[in-house]
Amino acid sequence: MGKIALIGAAGQIGTPLSLLCKSSDLFDEISLYDIVHVPGIATDLMHIDTKAKVSGYLPEDGGLKKALTGADIVVVTAGIARKPGMTRDDLFKTNAGIIRDIFFEIAETCPNAISCIVTNPVNSTVPVAAEALKKAGVFEPTRLFGVTTLDVVRASTFAAHALGGSAEPKHFKVPVIGGHSGATILPLYSQAKPTVNLSDEELAPVINRVQFGGDEIVKSKQGAGSATTCMAYAGFRFVKAIMSARDGQTVSEEAYVYLPGVPGGKEIAAQLGVDYFAVKIEIGKNGASQALPIGQISANEEKLLEVAVSDLKANIATGVSFMRS
Repeated sequence: MGKIALIGAAGQIGTPLSLLCKSSDLFDEISLYDIVHVPGIATDLMHIDTKAKVSGYLPEDGGLKKALTGADIVVVTAGIARKPGMTRDDLFKTNAGIIRDIFFEIAETCPNAISCIVTNPVNSTVPVAAEALKKAGVFEPTRLFGVTTLDVVRASTFAAHALGGSAEPKHFKVPVIGGHSGATILPLYSQAKPTVNLSDEELAPVINRVQFGGDEIVKSKQGAGSATTCMAYAGFRFVKAIMSARDGQTVSEEAYVYLPGVPGGKEIAAQLGVDYFAVKIEIGKNGASQALPIGQISANEEKLLEVAVSDLKANIATGVSFMRS
């Protein structure tokens, strides 16, 4: 049990995520923060017959600080969503400042909380958060995660779609490494369990769909938003993993982390030549306890990995330079 703070709870991801948290009975307390609507959302959620107390805070009267006070877990979904024609660089220009300000407050109010960033572009917003925590002298890499779980969910779902018939998406476990946008996302179908029986030619469109599934939703919603309900589902799956680890269970999930600061991660960072990267992480009571090696991958995946690392270097530099400028 404990307290979770959902920052950006009035948004199209934050609201369904708050419902999942309230319905789960995993928390004693849920605090919601956003610039609009959250007191009403909190009242609405309090009509649900689970034990968590829900409170909503607006910016007035130090609302962000109140929402964060005493939080064990913070999930940040605040920011704007991507619209048709908008690049992730466009998205970053708005969301970077939001993430910076939130993490300055986290540094002051709940520096020991486990922080999970959903706000896109994750490849760049996580470095922004890390630099903010560094400036405050409280950066602990094992407690900062970029949530990439949606890529893992898509990798199993889209494989099942491609196989057709009675294939069950949850039946497949597909590691997904790299980043959280486009070509930086690398599903490792060579390591899938059980084996995904598709040829390289059949896998190519599946990999592309995992990488660019966000575009599929943006186009389908015709300007009304991006991935929201599936992202809330994936975000809650990651939160559940953290809560299970707090209860002493052995848990592993992919996540985007600062590798040199996580046990086992320094070697992976040196091998790849990049500091921020999503790999499978063993999660303990206090956050990341071990970054697991990537392992053997196929020749095609090796080529895709080179592209992912090259793109990630630029994304990371964007986040770091924003905070240093």
